[in-house]
Amino acid sequence: MNPLDTPTGFSSTFLFVPGTRPERFAKALDSAADSVIIDLEDAVTEEDKEEARDAIRTAWPTFTAEQKKRLIIRSNSPGSKFYAADLILVQELNAAGLLIPKSESLDQINGAALILPNTAIIPMIETALGLHNLDEIANSEQVLRLAIGNLDLQADLGMVCDAQETELQTARFQIVLASRLAQIAPPIDGVTPSTDNIERITDDAERAKRMGFGGKLCIHPKQVALVKSAFMPTAAEVSWAHRVIEADKASKGGAVKLDGRMIDRPVVLLAQRTLAVAGKP
Repeated sequence: MNPLDTPTGFSSTFLFVPGTRPERFAKALDSAADSVIIDLEDAVTEEDKEEARDAIRTAWPTFTAEQKKRLIIRSNSPGSKFYAADLILVQELNAAGLLIPKSESLDQINGAALILPNTAIIPMIETALGLHNLDEIANSEQVLRLAIGNLDLQADLGMVCDAQETELQTARFQIVLASRLAQIAPPIDGVTPSTDNIERITDDAERAKRMGFGGKLCIHPKQVALVKSAFMPTAAEVSWAHRVIEADKASKGGAVKLDGRMIDRPVVLLAQRTLAVAGKP
């Protein structure tokens, strides 16, 4: 799936909102978040799953077409007793995006794609098995980009991570690499549990950008501006990208040097992405 086909492909901020809090749906959409994830999993107790689905059904007609493009529904995990009903809801609403937690196989993703042909899928890698089957998950049908569930992955692997989650660096690199090899949009980094530690949130977002992630999950509106700022290209990066595009045009697609650096297709593609993220075509 071409990330240019949906705004979610270039989103850098993904704000969670519980499915049981419909009064927050519009507020989340009015925030600076690029995409809003209405959660049916962790934020909703077992007793409230149906209530959450009903709340989403009721609210859906109130969203504009543009807002619906920014909405993603996080289902329960494929192994849960709630998953089938969640997929039926996504199908009924013809939702643009589905975030599947604890994704572990190609069959899981292809099965969802079969009944949701118009929905972009974002598999969350949160278990050892999901990490083991990373390549096939990334190449499954309708996968727009991957996401890492950093807290669940730590728990599943029995890790005790430091504040920087140094122990997850290898897993993060694997997810970035698998995304690139599958030619899908850069992946989405996991959450920062703190909502008040500005330095920690900023550092986590900047690390994600340096590693090749294209966005980050947010659990509170206060995190959104910090994350967006970290992922937004700098003025120098935008200027360089414009110069790369102009040099490429002048060379008519051939190799060319700019400031002593060889400009070939990968560099041009990176420049195009920089300008797309910055909103400066």
